[in-house]
Amino acid sequence: MIPWLGLSPAFPPVDTAQEDPDGLLAAGGELTLPWLARAYGQGIFPWFSRGEPILWWSPSERMVLLPGQLKVSRSLDKTLRNRAYEVRCDSAFESVIRACAGAPREGQGGTWIVDEMVDAYVALHRAGHAHSFETWMDGELVGGLYGVAFGRMFYGESMFHRARDASKIAFVHMARHLEANGFAMIDCQFHTPHLASLGASLVSRQRFVAALAGLVAQPQPAGLWHYGYRNEPS
Repeated sequence: MIPWLGLSPAFPPVDTAQEDPDGLLAAGGELTLPWLARAYGQGIFPWFSRGEPILWWSPSERMVLLPGQLKVSRSLDKTLRNRAYEVRCDSAFESVIRACAGAPREGQGGTWIVDEMVDAYVALHRAGHAHSFETWMDGELVGGLYGVAFGRMFYGESMFHRARDASKIAFVHMARHLEANGFAMIDCQFHTPHLASLGASLVSRQRFVAALAGLVAQPQPAGLWHYGYRNEPS
């Protein structure tokens, strides 16, 4: 039986999550800053479909990128060097999350980024805890990603692209920028071949949660989210 959460932001221990790989932990609660901050600090995230209650998850294995293990293929490196583009941070957060919500996903008939999630993460962005990295070409937003940051821990949520390699460009810039600012781990939640190709790998829930406390407690450098880069090949 799935535990139903009460009125205050408190969760069951993550090791009580269901044994299935996705690790369903609890239902109920709210998508507000106190609830989300407590959840992310314990290695828990919300994920549910339209018409369902809020569902909270802590997978038995977690897909993570250690920034120093980022892999950039030869073709992607060529794109990064030779294509004209701009990467910005937080200049179009709501556009990014709505583009992620509308992006088609193989094997999925809908999206888990429902209206309640959009509203919650836009509010989280305004509170300074949710951020987007965006790829722009010819003045158009063509790809990017968004995620959540507490301390020096970044939790990636979703990516989208409208041009070839556009989401990968944003991902590479994000990983390098966060590594330069002391972020030792980026949460990618679930395994996908796309994330594996970029260097992400699976770790146990125990190892993931053990690393969180120290990272979340670290202060963020001033100006961390004022990132911009323009590539103008000759």
